[in-house]
Amino acid sequence: MGWDLLRLAIGLVLLLVGGDLLVRGAAGIARRFGVSPTVVGLTVVAFGTSAPELVVCLVAALDGSPGIAFGNVVGSNIANAGLLLGITALVRPLAVNSTLVAREIPMMVLASAVTAVLFLDGALQGGREDALLRGDGLVLALLFGVFLYYTAADVVRSRRSDSLLREAAGHEMVGQKEGRGVPVLVGFVVAGCAGLSIGGDLMVGAASAIARSLGVGDVVIASTIVAVGTSLPELATSVLAARKNEGELALGNIVGSNIFNLLLVLGTTSLVAPVALPAGGGVDLIFMVGLAMVLLPFSLTDQRRITRTEGVVLVAIYVGFTGWQLLRPA
Repeated sequence: MGWDLLRLAIGLVLLLVGGDLLVRGAAGIARRFGVSPTVVGLTVVAFGTSAPELVVCLVAALDGSPGIAFGNVVGSNIANAGLLLGITALVRPLAVNSTLVAREIPMMVLASAVTAVLFLDGALQGGREDALLRGDGLVLALLFGVFLYYTAADVVRSRRSDSLLREAAGHEMVGQKEGRGVPVLVGFVVAGCAGLSIGGDLMVGAASAIARSLGVGDVVIASTIVAVGTSLPELATSVLAARKNEGELALGNIVGSNIFNLLLVLGTTSLVAPVALPAGGGVDLIFMVGLAMVLLPFSLTDQRRITRTEGVVLVAIYVGFTGWQLLRPA
């Protein structure tokens, strides 16, 4: 199993580096050709930062490993809302502004609920197998389009700084300071795509092998090791933002990532190949929806802050659920 763990680690590094290079290159090229920061933030950065999860899901679905595709997205969302948000709140309590409460957190709850219903609606359609089919993927993709539209409209109307745009600006400033030309930026895009492709293939193969070695289901490995691994960029960004007292960016990064995972990643994956619900997956979906709903009252209490105490509760919930996952039968 040592070789499989090494493959998993190498695949994770390639995914993270590849995703970063893709965003830097694509954002830099877009800005060189005069594309507005709003368009860059809501398209290039939104898609690029979700690239690791998207590649893992696509490779898993096409390789006939639906458990990994399912576990990667659902596990990432549970890790984001429990572990990552909890750790970030422990670093510094997170202030929640009215826009985030009014739009993004409810949108995350809605996306979670819709995904769960689409996965579990087999019994309502003649007892077919529970799965996300192409029609379901289209519904998720359309919801993602609605979310982008309202986000863009709000940015343009209020001229406020959105977390996506600030992240895009960070990538662009690096490129501008170093004076990178278009050929270098194109090289970043090519290298990023190669890293994502190779890394995704390595991670899916290694995760399946590790699951067989340990006698657990693919979904357990995907929803723990793989999910936390692909969520590391969100953790780093959110903790850094919290330390700089930028709670809006920290919370927006985590909530936005969950919305992208469900609507963009799962939607795109199910348009390419059906994503079957693995054994025990229904419990994971219900838990994901419940954890998303917990964030709404958390964000409305204590002067609209997620406190350190609530951070401890979120981490404890995640640890308890993960422990149950590891102990449950494959």
